[in-house]
Amino acid sequence: MPDELLAIHGLNAGTEEKPILHDIDLTLGTGETHVLMGPNGAGKSTLGRVIMGDPAYQVSSGTIAFDGRDITQESSDKRSLAGVFLSYQAPVEIPGVPLNSFLRTIVQKRPELKMTGREFRRRLKEVASQLDFDSSYLSRELNVGFSGGEKKKVEMMQLLLLKPKLAILDETDSGLDVDALSVVSRGMEAYRAECDGTLLIITHNTRILERLDVDRCHVMVKGHLVAEGDSSLVGEIDREGFGRFETAEAELAGEEA
Repeated sequence: MPDELLAIHGLNAGTEEKPILHDIDLTLGTGETHVLMGPNGAGKSTLGRVIMGDPAYQVSSGTIAFDGRDITQESSDKRSLAGVFLSYQAPVEIPGVPLNSFLRTIVQKRPELKMTGREFRRRLKEVASQLDFDSSYLSRELNVGFSGGEKKKVEMMQLLLLKPKLAILDETDSGLDVDALSVVSRGMEAYRAECDGTLLIITHNTRILERLDVDRCHVMVKGHLVAEGDSSLVGEIDREGFGRFETAEAELAGEEA
C-alpha cells in the first residue's frame, strides 16, 4: 500500500456566511491518481481550495496532514513550498508580468529545483514543446489575451516545471475543445510519468479521465463525501449520472438533522 501523502480527517469548513464541507475524511497515497466528482455546487472546488489553504475559507474542525505534517493552519505559500499545487478553474490574467519571468520566479522559489538560466530556458522549451505551446507566448503578459485552452496549457507548464508532490486539478477540462483537452491529458500523463506525483482531479465530466489510470473515485454532494470506489465508479457516473448519490446525501443529511 502506498505511503499516505494527504490525510484529511473530520474536516468541516466554509466561509463566514455558511458551512460548505461536512465531516470530510479523505486519504491519498503517494503516486496515486484520485478523482473527486459530483454535480455542480457540490463543494468540490472548495475542498481543493481548503487543502491549498485559501484564506477565503475557514476550517472549523478537523485536520489536514500532508507528507506526515499537520498543515491545517499553515498559509498557502508554505503549502506550495511543501509540494502542494492547485490549478484553478478560471486562471487569472496578470498584466505587466511576462510569462517566462513568472515561470522562472516560481521555479526559483523551490531550492530543490534550482537551475541556471540556460538550464531553465532549455527545460522551458522542452515543456512548451510537450504541450504544443507557442513559444512566442512566453514573452507575453501572463494569461493576458490567452484563450481558455492556452491558459490551461500554462497551468500544465507550471505543473511540469514545479514537479509538486500533490497536484490538485480543479475542472481542468472546463471549456476546452477536443484538441486542447488532448494536450492537457498529455500534460497529466507526463506529470505522472516524470514525477510519480499524486493527482487529485476535480471534475463533473469523465472525458478528462479517459487516458488516465484512476486508483480511486470519490463522490461529493452538497459538501458530503457520499461514496468511494475504484475506477468502475467513474463508468457508472458516466452512464447513470449522480442520481443515487444525491439520494444518499439526502438520507445522510436527514440523519444529521
